[in-house]
Amino acid sequence: MLRDRIDRIHALCRRLCGNDADAEDATQEALLAVVRGLPRFDHRSAFDTWVHRVTTNVCLDELRRRGRRPTVVARLDAAPSPADAPGTTLDLPDRGAPVGDVVSDRLDLDLALAELPEEFRVVVVLRDQLGLDYAEIAEVLDLPPGTVRSRIARGRGRLADLLGQGHRPGGNPGRVADVEGTER
Repeated sequence: MLRDRIDRIHALCRRLCGNDADAEDATQEALLAVVRGLPRFDHRSAFDTWVHRVTTNVCLDELRRRGRRPTVVARLDAAPSPADAPGTTLDLPDRGAPVGDVVSDRLDLDLALAELPEEFRVVVVLRDQLGLDYAEIAEVLDLPPGTVRSRIARGRGRLADLLGQGHRPGGNPGRVADVEGTER
C-alpha cells in the first residue's frame, strides 16, 4: 500500500515535471513535505487528496524555482516508469503494439504534455493520469469545480491538437467545417 502511494506520487511528479531527474527530486521533496506536514493535516479532506495537493505544489514550485517548463528526456533503455502504468486514460498505445511504438507514443505524450500551459497540464494529469474526480481536483487546486471542468476540456483539446488527432480548439472532436465555414 505504501509502495502504491509512492508510485502514484512519482507518477504525478513525472507527468508534471516532464523528466525523470526533476521527477525524482520532486518526489523526494513531496515525500519530505508530506512527512513534515503530517502534524498540520487537519482531516478536512481525504488523506490522498491532501497528498496530491502537497505533491502538485512541490512540482510546480520546483519548476518555477528552476525557471523552466517540463522537458522530456528520452532514455535508451525505455523502461516504463510508474507514470506509464497501464490502465490510465493517458495510456495511449495499443496493448499489442510493438515496443518501439509504445516508446514513441510515450515520448509524444510527454512532449505534448510539456507544451501545455501549466494550468491545463496539471488538471489533465490529475484527472487522466491519477483518476481524481472533478471535486477532488477542485479541492487539490483550490479551484471551483466549473473551472476544473473547463480547464480539463481545454487542456484535452490542446493535447489532442498537439498529438495531431484533429481536435479543434473550442470545438467538438470529429466536427469538420465545410467550404462555407459552417460545421457539419
